[in-house]
Amino acid sequence: MESSALKNVFEATKAVLFDFDGPICDVFAGQPAPNIARQLASTLASFDSSLQDKAYNTDDPMEVLRLAPQAGQHALQTVEDELSQAEVTAVRSAGPPVPGAVAALKAARKSGRKIAIVSNNSAACVHAFLLLHGILHLVDTVVGRAPYRPEAMKPAPDSLMRASRQLAVSLQDCTIIGDSVTDVEAARVTGGRSIGFANKAGKEDDLATAGADVIVTTMLAVADALCPR
Repeated sequence: MESSALKNVFEATKAVLFDFDGPICDVFAGQPAPNIARQLASTLASFDSSLQDKAYNTDDPMEVLRLAPQAGQHALQTVEDELSQAEVTAVRSAGPPVPGAVAALKAARKSGRKIAIVSNNSAACVHAFLLLHGILHLVDTVVGRAPYRPEAMKPAPDSLMRASRQLAVSLQDCTIIGDSVTDVEAARVTGGRSIGFANKAGKEDDLATAGADVIVTTMLAVADALCPR
């Protein structure tokens, strides 16, 4: 059933958009996200102490970044720059690509479809990881977080729209593969399709509720559907 549904999605797909943290890389495997979130919270609190409780109450660095504009432009720039540097450092110790990720990228390339990475992580960290593992050539374009614009991160459609323009493929012909509800929500806004990657227990229900067209539990399933062996 999963294989048939995947094939149906890909038959209507001209460009495959891969989320980064999840389908391709476990970004914070070597540098735990809660530690980075606390560092960013400390920085943010130094600009505006009224944000301290909210900032320290999350383990997600992205959520601290979303709070940063409330402390002003200088605070936002400082937190963004610190997060980007932390992400580049993190991917260097993140370990190899997610099992099946390289096979999925190669299969998408072999199938003749265009390929983009669309991420809430910085483009610098995505490039660093792809270069480190010799797989940058498998990707047509990398669309990372828009600097100093946390409001443009998924579930906003900004990164998908930029990828569509850079690939010269209409949004309706794009399919995003992501492990977060925000990936699915962004696809729904654009009218494109989404494949939910349930890489952890409990994600299948959330991704299905969000409206994913199909859900997979391994990236090898994506590879097989794109280019059957």
